[in-house]
Amino acid sequence: MTNTTPLADLIAPGLDSFEAMADAALDLIPDPYRAAARIIAIRIEDFAPPDMLADLDMDDPFELTGLYDGIPLTQKSVMDQPLGPDTIWLFRRPILDEWADRGNVTLSEMVAHVLVHELAHHFGWSDDDIARIDPWWE
Repeated sequence: MTNTTPLADLIAPGLDSFEAMADAALDLIPDPYRAAARIIAIRIEDFAPPDMLADLDMDDPFELTGLYDGIPLTQKSVMDQPLGPDTIWLFRRPILDEWADRGNVTLSEMVAHVLVHELAHHFGWSDDDIARIDPWWE
């Protein structure tokens, strides 16, 4: 039997595809949070930058699938002077690796799961809150 899968179908989705998946995942966030979630900057990169890994005391860039960079709403004050927008970083290669290792979810579900986990840091969600929004454990 020969493989007739076109080469384009064997190439991992790029940064633009990940951005589209993250955008689609934001559409699924419940109404009370969706507008606020859309204000957060979403950055998609292949890997976390070396300085970010160093700040987190991490050596292996494959260990970090996402990161929330900002001040959680539960800790913000009107006196805070923002240095930049709250940002959620999604790292394509580690997400692809975790998705391939799991083998039981779609890539869109994996991206949504990482995004919801990072949104949880921003909104101060509990594990129960996360489970209501992302039924990952079902």
